Amino acid sequence: MKLKLALSLSALFFAGSLFAAPQVGQAAPAFNLTDSKGKNHSLADFSGKTVVLEWTNHDCPFVVKHYSGNMQSLQKQFGTDDVVWLTVISSAPGKQGHVTGAKADELTSSRNAMPDAVLFDETGVTGKAYDAKTTPHMYVIDKKGVLQYMGGIDSIPSAKVDDIAKATPYFSDALTAVLAGNPASPAVTKPYGCSIKY
Repeated sequence: MKLKLALSLSALFFAGSLFAAPQVGQAAPAFNLTDSKGKNHSLADFSGKTVVLEWTNHDCPFVVKHYSGNMQSLQKQFGTDDVVWLTVISSAPGKQGHVTGAKADELTSSRNAMPDAVLFDETGVTGKAYDAKTTPHMYVIDKKGVLQYMGGIDSIPSAKVDDIAKATPYFSDALTAVLAGNPASPAVTKPYGCSIKY
């Protein structure tokens, strides 16, 4: 009886660990997603590069705020051979923010955005593995595949464009630190935006 109980408890612990929130300083959750052009991408493909994950929903006012120029500016600033910027859409089919590959490419072009790829996570598996809650929600993974930052793009949780210049740029500061070989500080901040439409 005790053995059965122990096995049941260990099984529950293992099941729980599958959905445990990611931890800064630990290996980032693996993923394998298809982009807007039908190409598959996995985290392992980018070994040796710093990876940015940006959760998005083009209909979200907070995303609209940052795509007024701020997100594009960040993509341009950090758009080097050493950084891979992946925009992730976890909106389920039929939910706000869900788009086709063609529409995603149209949005990228019309907004002069510069991600390396727009990835589709229609099942929400990857979003939940990263505990992604809002759009935007930002992550920085270092060259060794270790999660170094997760949280908000900045410190002012509003949909007002004017607030961008006043805010502490958490994400930008974190990515700059990681690229310089330093830890992000803070490494975890509270994300803000629209809830992801899983």
